[in-house]
Amino acid sequence: MKNLITGILSSLILISVSLPGFAQTNQKVADQITGLYWSPEKDAKIEIYKKGEQYFGKSIWVAQPRKDSKNPNEALKTRNVLGIELLTGFSFKDGAYTSGRIYDPESGKTYDCKMSLNGDMLKVRGYVGISLFGRTEFFQRIK
Repeated sequence: MKNLITGILSSLILISVSLPGFAQTNQKVADQITGLYWSPEKDAKIEIYKKGEQYFGKSIWVAQPRKDSKNPNEALKTRNVLGIELLTGFSFKDGAYTSGRIYDPESGKTYDCKMSLNGDMLKVRGYVGISLFGRTEFFQRIK
């Protein structure tokens, strides 16, 4: 009985010591998404960054400066596309970035979105309702 209790206590100590290392490693994997990316047409650079526990992306360079004229909000139609937060509220879970939203300044529409990173390629899927009804674009990391 004493050996059983000692074994259980040893296991609990080992688990409690290992969990912070696992969480830290998982966080490093999640943070790999941060950095600069080309838009699919290479007409904009997008910076992906972390705020709190979520990931966001904004335009930091555009080839053709323009206004957000397609925005459904009249007050936002005169703002510059440069600097707009296009990707908002992504959480990392099971190797993917989910529960986010993407704003498309070309149409003025906002979609549900999920992303996954494969090497230097960021796969971005915007959709309405369920992922089946959407479009996938690929963003190339800028080195």
